[in-house]
Amino acid sequence: MTIVIIVVVVLVLLALVLLYNGLVRRRNQVDNAWSQIDVQLKRRLDLVPNLVETVKGYASHEREALEAVIQARSASLAAAPSGPAAQATADNMLSGALRQLFALSEAYPDLKANQNFLSLQEELSSTEGRIAYARQFYNDSVLGYHNAIHQFPGLIVARLGGFREREFYEAEDAARTAPDVRF
Repeated sequence: MTIVIIVVVVLVLLALVLLYNGLVRRRNQVDNAWSQIDVQLKRRLDLVPNLVETVKGYASHEREALEAVIQARSASLAAAPSGPAAQATADNMLSGALRQLFALSEAYPDLKANQNFLSLQEELSSTEGRIAYARQFYNDSVLGYHNAIHQFPGLIVARLGGFREREFYEAEDAARTAPDVRF
């Protein structure tokens, strides 16, 4: 009888350890997914000054659009340590400003034909795809983590281990609509 009790206790402890380690793995996956978003956003932020300088040479009287991009970049840099909600807001603002800047290129054939501009535009487009993938991966990781900390018996281990929910990376309504560009 004592052996049966010891085996049951060992199995329960083993199950708790496995649950705890699984929660740690999922939490670390969420942290890693967030850092992947951060890497791609920084990559985009590094490309923005080059793009602005290229456009300045062709569309110097479009100061408002250029300043909007510069302000959005600064806001994005400032929001980086604030978490997913603040970063998403700043990211959406920058995406909108960049869309307006690219729309301006339609009015400037010389700019539109500039190889440096085209290269930067392609690089930003590629980075946007990477950012979208990283956001999706992050949200998938958060969903898996939330499921693990809210389902029984992981719920018990999560509460005892101090595992807390994480924010999803959500786009604002403004980011879901096309910008209004007038010439």
